[in-house]
Amino acid sequence: MEEQFILRLPPSVSERIDRLLSDEASTSDEIPLDLCFSEDGRSGTFVIGNEEFRASLLDLPAVVESFKTYDDSAPVKTADIGQMIMVREPGDPTPNTFEYRHGLTPPMKDARKRRFRREPDLNPELVQRVERDLLNILSGRTIGNANEQQEETAANENTSDNNANKKVSSPAGKPEAAPETGTNTNNNNNNNNATEADSERSESEDSDDSM
Repeated sequence: MEEQFILRLPPSVSERIDRLLSDEASTSDEIPLDLCFSEDGRSGTFVIGNEEFRASLLDLPAVVESFKTYDDSAPVKTADIGQMIMVREPGDPTPNTFEYRHGLTPPMKDARKRRFRREPDLNPELVQRVERDLLNILSGRTIGNANEQQEETAANENTSDNNANKKVSSPAGKPEAAPETGTNTNNNNNNNNATEADSERSESEDSDDSM
């Protein structure tokens, strides 16, 4: 496998490169070509002859496979290309990001926005639950056992809370004594019966005296 990259040049520079490649080697050796980068490895300078152009190393949105052939019939893969060196004209602005938004072919225009899936909106509770399940698995417990233990713990906490609420609440007062209505009624009936008996005795005694 070879290490390859894509060199994208302005039209005026690319025409000069094409002429240099088509001419003889002695003629091309007279025009120096150089490419050097700064310490960050992303920005640099492309030199052709006496002219200097600013260059940037950008990441392509997708990997590009390169092939070569020796007989024009059997291609052989030589490398995977994931970066591109873009040489800019003196008045062109510097790119804001090192991720190139377009691909190399027209169908891959604005590929990062049209073809790439957006990052999902994750629920924080779901993330915490997955993290907790992962820790349970790493500790040797299964997810089912861990859920059962959590349910038992929650049930015990609810029971303890209920007991605490019962203890805090004030005790019920003693019930008031119900009036003894039945006993008073019986006593009144007995008194009435005794009065009637006394009256009958007095009447009987009066009848005896009259005789």
